[in-house]
Amino acid sequence: MMHRLFIHLCFLAVSVLHGQANTEVYLFDLSLENGSPILSNPKNISNNDGYDNQPSFWDDDTVLFSSTRTGQTDIKQFNITKGSTTKWISNTPTGSEYSPLRIPGSANVSAIRLDMNGLQRLYEYDIATGDSELLSDLKIGYHVWYNDDVLVSSVLVENRMDLVVTNFEDGSNRTVQKNVGRSLHKIPGTDLISFIGKELSEKGLWQIKSLNVSTNEIDTILNAYFPIEDMAWLPDRTILVPDNNRIAMYHSERDSNWNNFHVFNKDQVYKISRIVLNPSGNRLAFVAEESPQAIVQKQVETFNKRDLEGFLSCYADNVLATRFPTDTMYLGKEKMMDSYERFFQNTKNTSVKVIKRIVLGNYVIDEEETLVDGREGHQVAIYDVKKGIIQSMSFIFPTNPTNDSEAVVQKQLEAYNTRDIDAFMDTYSENIKLYNFPNKLHIEGKSKMREHYKTFFENTPDLYCEIKNRIVIGNKVIDEEYVTVNGSKISAVAVYEVQNGEIVKVTFIN
Repeated sequence: MMHRLFIHLCFLAVSVLHGQANTEVYLFDLSLENGSPILSNPKNISNNDGYDNQPSFWDDDTVLFSSTRTGQTDIKQFNITKGSTTKWISNTPTGSEYSPLRIPGSANVSAIRLDMNGLQRLYEYDIATGDSELLSDLKIGYHVWYNDDVLVSSVLVENRMDLVVTNFEDGSNRTVQKNVGRSLHKIPGTDLISFIGKELSEKGLWQIKSLNVSTNEIDTILNAYFPIEDMAWLPDRTILVPDNNRIAMYHSERDSNWNNFHVFNKDQVYKISRIVLNPSGNRLAFVAEESPQAIVQKQVETFNKRDLEGFLSCYADNVLATRFPTDTMYLGKEKMMDSYERFFQNTKNTSVKVIKRIVLGNYVIDEEETLVDGREGHQVAIYDVKKGIIQSMSFIFPTNPTNDSEAVVQKQLEAYNTRDIDAFMDTYSENIKLYNFPNKLHIEGKSKMREHYKTFFENTPDLYCEIKNRIVIGNKVIDEEYVTVNGSKISAVAVYEVQNGEIVKVTFIN
């Protein structure tokens, strides 16, 4: 919960290979201007609903990636200089291909195939015919070619991945490091392979490491300052790391801290993951999820078009719909489909208009006006978007309307900004309850709340809250808050519920 006083940091777990999200592959030209990197000529080279991921460069002008079509994931090739044309390299009805890479000294491609029977193995594909041949029986998650005979891969072992060197000449496999990540790369200008070690260092951090394939020697390049899953190398051995909507960079010989390589508008580029450069270092490709705002807007537009298929594509299979905060309306896309099929059949004209929108991380909160066959409605929807699809939505309807809800909430805001604990607490009921969304109780009772806020007011001389957005519906006031706390700027959303002139409940959304 973060409502002015309470600040909780959370670290998001990153899904492994087949936790598929709705992702796109983006391509940029890369140049240097007075020593500073410039990204230009952006292209969405996948432009496809579903999973598009794991790009690699076949050569300077050609990108390979995994792309979803008709329920399976195949290898796609994008040619940059030939009119941005694409073609499919594989078509495997009994499985899906991931992580395509060009095999050194060959015109063929290696890729990991996940078959419908659960087998996950490495295959070689003829780029001209699409024919495939099994390369390894190991359960490989990710791989990189050291040369045309030696493969370095992260192999799935129990609940972790281990780094394995495979020699195809003598058929040997040797494990050189346990518990590694998915990002494997040749380090420019060396014979070393980089990987991410997930066994925590003395400082409790993951590490970027190097492997000498010939000697098995492993060295630590640097300690990660946050859990890194993906990285890439510039030709001068600068490390690039995606960090939500920015790419950070670090060079071990000249930098003491991470710097910004590029920061994107988070409404346009959201949660960058796989990142790769072409051999010449003048093109960069990465994977990013569609932003939560874009996903929610898509479901609004498809609803208004009565496009049921497009509308449902925005939602997870196990989507949960509730009346705020936790009263279940339905669970699962099948029930959702049945409900909306009947709705569209029984109505002639329907529309939703977004009046206000609040975006906070993976949450999108829309104040909506509805029109159903001439009947007007008013509601608020809280959408939780993860992996590029809506996981849940909670609806607030204008029940228990009061005339003083906004006035009471405004009064507590003004007392908060003057740090007047008595005036602040006067706006709350004796049995006030503070929750983390959707229903995790954090504080109950006025005396406990006063104790927390009194100390906080005394220790925060620069305390100030600015309301960026406010939605009033029934007896509820939803505030998007931008809070200054000891020099830090923090965004949060609070849902206030008012009864009899007092705030009886607050739900905080982080």
